[in-house]
Amino acid sequence: MDSVHIILYFISSILFILGIKMLSSPLTARRGNMISFLGMIIAIITTLSYIEYEISSIIYIFSGITTGGILGLIFAKKVQMTSMPQMVAIFNGLGGLASSLIAFSEIIKVNNTISFNLISVSILMSILIGSVTFSGSITGFLKLQSLITGKPILIPLRNYFNLLILLSAIGLMIVSVLYSGNTLLFYTLLGVCLLLGILIVLPIGGADMPVVIALLNSYSGIVAAFTGFIFSNVALIISGSLIGASGLILTRIMTKAMNRSLVNVVLGGFGATATNIDSEASDKNYKSGSSDDIASLLEYSENIIIVPGYGLAVAQAQHSLKELLDVLENQQKNVLFAIHPVAGRMPGHMNVLLAEANIDYELLLDLDQVNEKFSQTDVSIVIGANDVVNPAAKLDKNSPIYGMPILEIEKSKSIVVLKRSMNPGFAGLDNDIFYNEKTVMLFGDAKDSIDSVTRSIKELS
Repeated sequence: MDSVHIILYFISSILFILGIKMLSSPLTARRGNMISFLGMIIAIITTLSYIEYEISSIIYIFSGITTGGILGLIFAKKVQMTSMPQMVAIFNGLGGLASSLIAFSEIIKVNNTISFNLISVSILMSILIGSVTFSGSITGFLKLQSLITGKPILIPLRNYFNLLILLSAIGLMIVSVLYSGNTLLFYTLLGVCLLLGILIVLPIGGADMPVVIALLNSYSGIVAAFTGFIFSNVALIISGSLIGASGLILTRIMTKAMNRSLVNVVLGGFGATATNIDSEASDKNYKSGSSDDIASLLEYSENIIIVPGYGLAVAQAQHSLKELLDVLENQQKNVLFAIHPVAGRMPGHMNVLLAEANIDYELLLDLDQVNEKFSQTDVSIVIGANDVVNPAAKLDKNSPIYGMPILEIEKSKSIVVLKRSMNPGFAGLDNDIFYNEKTVMLFGDAKDSIDSVTRSIKELS
């Protein structure tokens, strides 16, 4: 590798770092994405330019690039925001699968004979982490897509069992080096690693999926870095390390926001304290209202906080919410948005959704910023959220979300909840807030409900 290629890799690495930095804010995220894209283009061209190929290899490479580019463009255009977590899970899985296949190709190239060195360790780690990432991501996708139950699937002594499988995988890695040349060992290692990924994700409930997505994203970056060591590719090592590190930081933020243990996530059983939760609505009394009732309440309110949840995304109601915001601001109302770190089904879900509707980023407050404001709030409007406002997190020690910091909407003078029905949400948990004497329920599709409230407010004006 000459100095020109080194300089180009350095430039692409700088662009990666700048891009990730910009992704931390919705105001600069789009620009950061383009800068990261430019960095990746430079890295790809640089890699392709200094490696010697046969004509057949060139055809395969560019066929893969073209096919992947077309599929990525189709997915980017067609996939709705509500399905973005599923797409991220699939992409994480494909990244892990690619690294595993590369590692296996290297094993085949050396006739299943490896020794204890950096490249061999990188190959074995690529198989381990890549396979876990692939099978875990596919399992997460199946849960998010409701192709299998979103509730925790519990196995007795699951943590010990997962640890045993992990130790078995490590043992197989050691044996494959000591008794190199045995093809069966590598296929057994692959099978064990795939099983581990499945068993890690199966016990995880729907409310905890944001953490899983962040963790698997980190895994995909780590395995990419190991793949970089296999090929001595500086750009792949740097970009993989950046993704791995940022994913781990994000995972830590998510676990802190949910008051969970990262170790528990790694070993499985995250959210597994959920036991036989009744999916039917409670028989407690609640108060329902009409859009006119909500409009009248807002008419006499000055300070309003809106709490968006996954129901907002499902209904694609972000643009309707922007119209409601404009109407309220024209009436000189003070409107803020309370964003819980794990609102939705992936980190940053609500921020991106609201940014799509051009809602001012300055109005979006995180958990720590907004909780102190609820006591001065006239009305809190909850749209399709459950767990992030559920007081069971503070009051019920038997609840699977106990200890999780929540948005303290119960301190508001009045509460409005927009919900399809009284059935519990994705996590299967009932919420006592819905039965609070200060709460008014407005049932229906979130978009239709918001539009109806907006019309009623305009009629009152």
